[in-house]
Amino acid sequence: MTTTLADEFETHRPRLFSLAYRLLGSAEEAEDAVQDAYLRFSGADRTGIEHPAAWLAKVVTNLCLNRLTSARARRETYVGTWLPEPVVTADGTLGPLESAEQRDSVSMAMLVLLERLTPAERAVYVLREAFGYGHREIAGVLDLSEANCRQLYRRAVGRVGEPQARFEAASERQEELVTSFITAARDGDLAGLEKLLAADATWWSDGGGKVTAARWPIEGGPGVARFLAGGGPKFTEGLEFTVTEVNGATGLATWAGDTLVGLAAFEMRDGLVTGVRAVVNPEKLAFAWRQLARP
Repeated sequence: MTTTLADEFETHRPRLFSLAYRLLGSAEEAEDAVQDAYLRFSGADRTGIEHPAAWLAKVVTNLCLNRLTSARARRETYVGTWLPEPVVTADGTLGPLESAEQRDSVSMAMLVLLERLTPAERAVYVLREAFGYGHREIAGVLDLSEANCRQLYRRAVGRVGEPQARFEAASERQEELVTSFITAARDGDLAGLEKLLAADATWWSDGGGKVTAARWPIEGGPGVARFLAGGGPKFTEGLEFTVTEVNGATGLATWAGDTLVGLAAFEMRDGLVTGVRAVVNPEKLAFAWRQLARP
């Protein structure tokens, strides 16, 4: 592959990664899919590629569809709660997240909802909602009829709900809330945690059977507060916490020295924490660790 072609591919890489991640919910697998697309691009007959961006989007989408089939089978035997592989987004890794709808498209909550869809439904939904493709364009990407794509989109919306702005933008107030939250947890401050949690708050944690984590969601603010107050002082000892943006939301990175051992995304409403999705499975932290690598 010539330098010129390599440079051309690099101009498309960020958008391709953003597409693959939304389709797969895994940054590591998204990188693999994009690399496979690079190899196909390098060996393709250039005379048959009139619009490289469209050609590459089609290649990446279909590579992801193949991966989704095997991923669904693996997740059926996953130990405990499955959560997407988190990505630090303040650096634009998943593209511009300037609106609530854009943040929602990469939120942990949305990526979990997308697991309800078939691979084809997920592809149609992501291309339509996150990338603004028309149904005719989607039909060209998936080699389906336009009518079929419309039907797949209706089914997807029926399963995950209408696109909406679910979460508030990250703000200084939210950072203060997360800081107060982890301070209360470290101190075992039950009353303090209860004041910060909404009555219907939920805690999800993904350890993948690799490290200690709650295997089932903990529902209700009082229950989450008791869970954290009871184990917080023990499990946070010797750890360092930094606030960062995770999947478009205010989040928290947990460090043991220079090793990233946890990444959590917070959902908030009216100044209270309504949900926390915490990933502590080390296999899902490698990408974010590279993003946050300390000098």
